[in-house]
Amino acid sequence: MAEAERWAIGLDVGGTKIAGALVGLPAGSLSARRAIPTQPERGGRAVLDDALGLARQLLEAAAAASVTVMGIGVSVCELVDLAGNVTSGQTVAWDGLPVLAEFSRLAPAIVESDVRAHALAEASLGAGQGRRLCVFATVGTGISSCLVQDGRPYAGARGNALVLASSPLSLPCPVCGNTHWPALEEFASGPALVTRFNTLSGRQATRAEEVLAAAEAGDTEAQSVVRSAGQALGAGLGWLVNVLDPEVIIVGGGLGSAGGLYWDSLVRSTREHIWAEAGRGLPILQASLGPDAALAGAALTIAQLMGSAVVA
Repeated sequence: MAEAERWAIGLDVGGTKIAGALVGLPAGSLSARRAIPTQPERGGRAVLDDALGLARQLLEAAAAASVTVMGIGVSVCELVDLAGNVTSGQTVAWDGLPVLAEFSRLAPAIVESDVRAHALAEASLGAGQGRRLCVFATVGTGISSCLVQDGRPYAGARGNALVLASSPLSLPCPVCGNTHWPALEEFASGPALVTRFNTLSGRQATRAEEVLAAAEAGDTEAQSVVRSAGQALGAGLGWLVNVLDPEVIIVGGGLGSAGGLYWDSLVRSTREHIWAEAGRGLPILQASLGPDAALAGAALTIAQLMGSAVVA
């Protein structure tokens, strides 16, 4: 381990796994990686105990390597308020639990929403490096977004400034008069691709990758689903550009890194939905840090809290 680096523990608590590592800053290098299944159906307390245990293992690994860590950054796939309290329990039921207090007994700690941690990493170390104003969107099981300005993710007044695609949009049908309540996540996310493809084709795909592969192989039903999903997401991203006027859009997550028809449709639709001509040609980039971005972002978050100079 390089002596010039400062170190923090990064934890990323998702619906499938809890990942952790020692993160060297400013480069974002990862060491002593650990990962265990989340199994959120066991309840929030069991998941929290496992995450705390993983943090202890990493503290022991740091001590064994004679490394001093500045603290523990925890990213979680839920809403997190400005005080570090988890305020939703859609996947990991940590709402109402003293998550921050329990990590803080081990070392200085911060709890952050995973999309803000991921956005911070991409803005500081990845595709947005050198930009003042980045919009980050992640597309996978869900669809979320974050604005990063001057190296600081924008959380909003209550920590809820990340919900891009969950709320429905009421649209009256001009033909039948019924009001529809579509949500972007139900149309353009990974699970939505599977559901829509199976309904249209009568087949039984189980993963979005199967639908994407079928589209690339020329399956017209898969192509219709994938193309329309990219177009719908592009409309949402174009709206973000109209509201926030960023320098760059960065798209991550499983679908965001897929490329092919989904990506081409997304980019085309985004530009079509940008109102101001001066902004229509802004860079639309795929995230560059891969699945470890939230780990690096969690470590960067604790570095910011501690006022470390390693954060640009």
